[in-house]
Amino acid sequence: MIRVTDDITLQDWELSESFTRSSGPGGQNVNKVATAVELRFEAARSPSLTPPVKTRLKRIAGRKWTQDGAIVIRAEETRSQARNREIAQNRLVEMIRRALVAPKRRIATKPTLGSKKRRLDAKTRRSQIKALRGRIDDD
Repeated sequence: MIRVTDDITLQDWELSESFTRSSGPGGQNVNKVATAVELRFEAARSPSLTPPVKTRLKRIAGRKWTQDGAIVIRAEETRSQARNREIAQNRLVEMIRRALVAPKRRIATKPTLGSKKRRLDAKTRRSQIKALRGRIDDD
């Protein structure tokens, strides 16, 4: 069981872990020990998340979100299986916490009177400059 906030906790049935051999440096340890962790969270079936949170989580997860609505996080940074497990769980918790924050709605504003006047003044100045570029008459 993972505690995300005071209200939200992820149950054990929602999470599954699998361990594989990690890539990268580590000597013989890499060839012998399965230290890389692949954490799978069944986000679409989770009763602890509301539908708006699930949609934001899907957008945040991106390619980590699978077809069947699960989030797959792989951690293989350290040579310790326990530490990699902790890293994967922390990433998942951070992702869910980011999804919990609802974005503020943008309030459309109108341009101010001063900005409208400045824009029109600039247009008239520019048009006068262009008007003076014409051919000079022989008078």
